[in-house]
Amino acid sequence: MRVLKKSLRGEEGEISLVPESIDDLWHLKYLIAPGDLVFALTHRKATASTDKLRPEKLERRPVRLGIRAESVEFHTSSNWLRVHGVIEVGPDVASYHTLNLEPGVDVSIVKVWRPDELARIKEAVAESKRPKVVIALVEEGEAAIGVLRQFGVETVSEVRAGAGKGMGGKGGDRRSEFLDEVAGELNRVAVSGSRVILAGPGFTKEDLKKRIDATYPDLAARIVLYDATTMGISGFQEVLRRGAIDKILEESRLALETTLIEDLLREIATDGRAAYGPAEVRAVAEQGAVETLMVSDELLRLPEVDELMRTVTNARGRVVVFSSEFEPGKRLEALGGVAAITRYKINR
Repeated sequence: MRVLKKSLRGEEGEISLVPESIDDLWHLKYLIAPGDLVFALTHRKATASTDKLRPEKLERRPVRLGIRAESVEFHTSSNWLRVHGVIEVGPDVASYHTLNLEPGVDVSIVKVWRPDELARIKEAVAESKRPKVVIALVEEGEAAIGVLRQFGVETVSEVRAGAGKGMGGKGGDRRSEFLDEVAGELNRVAVSGSRVILAGPGFTKEDLKKRIDATYPDLAARIVLYDATTMGISGFQEVLRRGAIDKILEESRLALETTLIEDLLREIATDGRAAYGPAEVRAVAEQGAVETLMVSDELLRLPEVDELMRTVTNARGRVVVFSSEFEPGKRLEALGGVAAITRYKINR
């Protein structure tokens, strides 16, 4: 994320941003709320009085519009974010329009900014400067490659070997082909500068690493080997939980969420410094007792949650928004979507 301009009076004003990745679009999903005024370059059919009966012939021309947002749509499988609302600045005022925001497209947002939203922008800018992380899980005949996003680990490639993966005869050839295919796919995904965690049960990861050492020396220099007992999403989560990511990105958002949710659950299990559920957390926040507030991103649009975050921030507490896309966020949702580590034990 790049910040082009920031013009604020107190908490109100305009911030112009350039999203540079799908991660930044994910951040924008929670920075743009219904009621915000959003400006971006878009395309609309030019008005032409000489061709009113054939509007399909009208040329679509670029124009910068400001729309009053009513809804925001984002899917991790796509590479765009859609903001739908009524045109307030530009041609065809009062008409509905949808802005399609993609990486590289300037966007300006005018609103009353919450402290946690300003902090999110700073985090996105800092995150964009850090090296990317790729996690590869491999066992005999199966491999999964994921990219660490700020909203979770996105599986980008899976490789499976055919039947007969034995070490001898044609089976040995099939195993060799499998390792070559995984090595090539990992080299494709882990672009220059990316750090790679290669994990899995058994010795297959070591054999794959040897193959990469011989074939892709640049990639080999960026790989860290790690143990994992499972594959798929559970395997990715295991790698995160065991702290492998911390060796590369100690300030990773996902590693932070994993650490915080485990700290919270430990406090709950020992009847310590914890509160969870909207009512209980609101009560301790009003006492100024919240050290760290954890909120599911699915609840950010609720007025009462907005008020809760402001209360915590005003009392110098920390607010962390969890992604509902991944395991820590799902565990937080099971606790009501709102939880807190408190400054001291609360007597109930």
